[in-house]
Amino acid sequence: MRRTYRGYDLWRLWWAVTITATSLTVLAAVIFPRQVYDEFIWRYFWGPIVADGRGARCAELADGSVALHHSIEACQAATGIVAEPGYTVVSTVSYALILIFILGGVYVGLERYEFGTEPSLFFALLPFMFLGGTSRVLEDATLAVPDGSSAFVLSFPATALLISPPIYFLMFVVTIVVLAIGVTLERQGKVTAYEYPVLAIGTFLWLASLAYLIYLAMHIPEVTLSIPMFVITIVGATLVTVVIWFATEAYAPSINEGTGIMGAIIIWGHAIDGFANVLSLDWGDALGLGQSYDPKHVVNAFIRDTMEEIQPESVSAVIGDVWPFLILKIGVATLVVWLFDDELFDTSPRFAIVLLIAVFAVGIGPGTRDLLRATLGI
Repeated sequence: MRRTYRGYDLWRLWWAVTITATSLTVLAAVIFPRQVYDEFIWRYFWGPIVADGRGARCAELADGSVALHHSIEACQAATGIVAEPGYTVVSTVSYALILIFILGGVYVGLERYEFGTEPSLFFALLPFMFLGGTSRVLEDATLAVPDGSSAFVLSFPATALLISPPIYFLMFVVTIVVLAIGVTLERQGKVTAYEYPVLAIGTFLWLASLAYLIYLAMHIPEVTLSIPMFVITIVGATLVTVVIWFATEAYAPSINEGTGIMGAIIIWGHAIDGFANVLSLDWGDALGLGQSYDPKHVVNAFIRDTMEEIQPESVSAVIGDVWPFLILKIGVATLVVWLFDDELFDTSPRFAIVLLIAVFAVGIGPGTRDLLRATLGI
């Protein structure tokens, strides 16, 4: 089915906008390299990826060359354009807008090829959402593993594809390709439902990435294993989800009416992210993680900095500074689940499923990465 807007095929229009915007960005970077590439693309997008991928405290662009600095003092003394690993307000907003645009394309594409109205799509794509976070840890592991000590160690710039946010685009492409394979097999009559091959391929890729991480944990001294970190996160997130599920079923059943078990999975995914952040940022020493971690996202960095200012040190010593992040993640996830009522699924089931997939992915993707990274001490 072709959805149109004022006579235009939205699927073709989406591709036209994508190609045009990409071409104009590249052209502007060529014509105005200092203003567009150096001051915008490098500073907010590529620079942080370079610093992250090379394990540097920051990366400096000066006179067309890149220098890596590994101390705060060197970064502060840099005179060029400095980029640090992680997100900024500009990059966060930009990526959010790009994500919204991509989701629009996915929705239009699902309508064009007439599938994706059932919750089974959500469950079939679950392995891909875990795969994104696990693959991200593969890049973290390459920074901890000396060259030549493993049979397979990626290096930069190949690892750039496994750094946030490029990994989200990589996972998007992989998922779309696998979906196309599944739908083709179904329409050729080789499988009864496209979800089966999609689930099978996704599970295989996810387990393969996990197997490599386990290999590193068993054979590489630089990669350790913290069972308490893993167990506390999984058990804590599961208990919180169970409590919320039974509480809402008893006192506010309307919250779960639209999503059912999908809503519980979404809350669980965001609880994983919340627990992993709190434990790694505030309780790393107590859990024996072997190193300290810093927040790379704007929200949890803001929460930590704010709590350090307003919360007494005596209280912070007992409960930490990042605990509001866990409450925020769970609260927002529950609110979002509440918004997905029966009416939304009745009027636009594809739109609802696509949004639920996105909501879960932005929780479990970073959550899986943070959990596995801290568990492996990398």
